[in-house]
Amino acid sequence: MGKNRKIDGIMVFLIISAFTGLAMGLSDSILSNYFREAYNATAQDRGFIEFPREMPGVISLLLIASLAFLKNVKTAIIAMLLAAAGMTVLGLWRPSFGVMLIFIFIYSLGTHMNMPVRDSIGLSLVKDRGMGRMMGRFNSMSMAFSMLAGLIIFFGFRFGFFDFGVPVAVFLLSAACFILAAVFFGILRKVDPAPEKDAPVNARFIFRKEYIRYYIICAFFGGRKQIMIVYSPWVLIELLGFRADSMSILAVIGAFIGIFFVPIVGRWIDRYGVRKVMMIEALAFIGVYIAYGLLSRWVGARAVSLAGPAMLLVYLLNIVDRMTAQFGMDRAIYMRQIALRPEDVTPSLSLGMSIDHILAIAGSAVCGMIWVNFGPEYVFILAGLMSAANFVVAKGIKIR
Repeated sequence: MGKNRKIDGIMVFLIISAFTGLAMGLSDSILSNYFREAYNATAQDRGFIEFPREMPGVISLLLIASLAFLKNVKTAIIAMLLAAAGMTVLGLWRPSFGVMLIFIFIYSLGTHMNMPVRDSIGLSLVKDRGMGRMMGRFNSMSMAFSMLAGLIIFFGFRFGFFDFGVPVAVFLLSAACFILAAVFFGILRKVDPAPEKDAPVNARFIFRKEYIRYYIICAFFGGRKQIMIVYSPWVLIELLGFRADSMSILAVIGAFIGIFFVPIVGRWIDRYGVRKVMMIEALAFIGVYIAYGLLSRWVGARAVSLAGPAMLLVYLLNIVDRMTAQFGMDRAIYMRQIALRPEDVTPSLSLGMSIDHILAIAGSAVCGMIWVNFGPEYVFILAGLMSAANFVVAKGIKIR
């Protein structure tokens, strides 16, 4: 009976991964285009928008701690409903810029609350047996449905079914997927007790000296991650004039490769350990950002027509950028491996995410000013330096 319950729990979590991947693909992947086309945002505006969009990553630490009595799964349900609420309002109404930021905050609060709780639930379901392989399966499912979202966006915008006029149908579709994910989280509570058993029971967050290296890795990741999320696409959107349909094709290609690549990363973690995988991740980011810096310097502040090898480089860089982002599961697995107690995992992942987002918020504003006043290439030089520091820290990892 226990075995059947375990299998059922994993199957339900795969369905949840599918709906969350689809929901995020229909919303998060086109927010930069939404800001640009609906609000005519500049690079500096884009950096400012990241403050309300990423602040929930800091606040969610306190919110998850205060909701600890609800356990992980109920917290995940609340997170999905918050994300759905934010998308629903933006889908039905185009508010002023300031009011829009409030609903971006609500949407983002939901998605950020879900991140550490989702990882903790997944790790509870698989325990210590093949963590990398099973987490790779969950992430691969999410990537597959992100690819589906990219296809929906491409055909929707290309053939006129979608646009950024009110109502924004693609945002409403995203909200529906978040609600379905919440429903399946409710089903998960009934079929597998493991996520509730390992959840923290006290309203608290944890800072232990044994986890300091994990927190440092999260800090460096937060700084360079924000450059990857915000300014890598902005090279294509602002400097090269890519629209939502073109960006969606890149998302589709990246997601298709990710479906097969993410399970490979999981197997690497099981076979070689998180230390070596984190080092590979850092080196990959260094290469990507050096190339982005050279490309943005060459393109300059004017949109230019690219062809042949140059355009191929643009596509290749964006795809590799998306692929390297899938290494993120290594931090959650690392935290699970060094945790002194299973109950430490969720609050420690939450604290790590908050540290990540403090650096992300500061980095967004600084990088926006660097982009405008000095040039985009210096934004990517900074990201490369943070990746190099991340490599040094990861090299010193020791698993008990």
